[in-house]
Amino acid sequence: MKTDCSSSSMIGKECNAINSKISPATLLVPVSPPLRSCRVRKITTTTRKPTDSSLEEKLTQRCPPLSAIEAGEAKIRDHLIYFSQQLHALVRPQLLATNASPRLPIAKFRDLYKRNQHAHGRHFVIHQHDHPVAGMHYDLRLQISECSSISFAIMYGLPGNVGSKRLNRNATETRVHNLWNHLIETASHSTGSLLIWDTGEYSILPYQRSTQETDDELSTDLESDSSRIPEQLSDSEKLHAAFQAGKIRLRLHGARLPSGYTIALRIDKSSSRHIGLQPKRPPRKRRRLASRRVGPSRMETPPTTDEEVAPKVGAIVPDVSVPSDSDVSALHNEMAEYEDEEVRRTNAYPGASNTINSIHQRTWYLSMDRHSSGFTASRDERGKKMWERRREDGVLLGFDSFFVMGRDIERSVVTGRLAEEVMHDEGVQGYIGRKGWRAVTE
Repeated sequence: MKTDCSSSSMIGKECNAINSKISPATLLVPVSPPLRSCRVRKITTTTRKPTDSSLEEKLTQRCPPLSAIEAGEAKIRDHLIYFSQQLHALVRPQLLATNASPRLPIAKFRDLYKRNQHAHGRHFVIHQHDHPVAGMHYDLRLQISECSSISFAIMYGLPGNVGSKRLNRNATETRVHNLWNHLIETASHSTGSLLIWDTGEYSILPYQRSTQETDDELSTDLESDSSRIPEQLSDSEKLHAAFQAGKIRLRLHGARLPSGYTIALRIDKSSSRHIGLQPKRPPRKRRRLASRRVGPSRMETPPTTDEEVAPKVGAIVPDVSVPSDSDVSALHNEMAEYEDEEVRRTNAYPGASNTINSIHQRTWYLSMDRHSSGFTASRDERGKKMWERRREDGVLLGFDSFFVMGRDIERSVVTGRLAEEVMHDEGVQGYIGRKGWRAVTE
């Protein structure tokens, strides 16, 4: 049965009923974290202005907003059909002939997801996420069950230069997401832009000491339980075992990443959160609602933590301390205060299940596994260590270096859009992201 709300009268009525209950202000509810109920300030946004009539017609067929779907206020019978149709309406066809960037056709995108819709699926996605508070980063999400995936936030994206001086990254655990989050591209003032940087399937390799020269500091202390994971297990089951051991060797088979690309993750045992307990709710802080002195010093950037509590209903907040045009970050913080306590306790969004015991904000170390990626170490004339592509059985392994360049350059592998184009399609104008992100090219 088709679940597209534009083609089914029954679902159309259902969508209309949902939309009639959702006020325009809820369109600005953050995608992450999802909320069930909260009070928000009304913020005016611009409407979409598609450039062609066919695109406009397809866009108007959208039913509930993404925020309502994540919060459980709107029910979608088939997320794959719903979101793939939305992405298909937003594809930039003019880029197909130019081969300007890696592309995954919608049909293959659907098939990839569909064949992993089971308990042992191994789907992954890497989202490029320009968040107004957290800043530019990349979210690596790995399927752990039929309905859920663990997520790591990586500031500078995956390393792609085998000879880089900055090959290592911090990977921070975030909330356990619903698997259908792998299908979305969206944007709003409060969450920034989110586009699919790459997607595909993963494999788990043994994390054991090799007879070859080891890579880097991630290769120390490799003898662990993760090296004795039974081979007959599925990759999803191997991921569970490796995750518990704190050492994961992960090969990603994507549309953008080169063939054989492999990374190693090792848990930071110095973290206070490695013992398996979720962080407690941060203590509430009283927010000053009024001030006798009003001057330039009051025009500050809204706080960037989720520790502040929203003002009580009826309290008067002077416009000078919370300007309406720059209240997005403050709104996000107030939303976070209302986050469901069950999400904090389980570290999983509604509908997802934290069966792997992911700990919110726990830190891992991530690096490219150069040997498993097809490279071998050698010495130059001065004795300096260097890495070269390895040849096995007449086949040249490895790949040419690549660099993660950020929102202004990289396009979605599904729709071909830049982050700014995602913003435009979602009707977001005047967005100001956090500054300071710089691509790692050395």
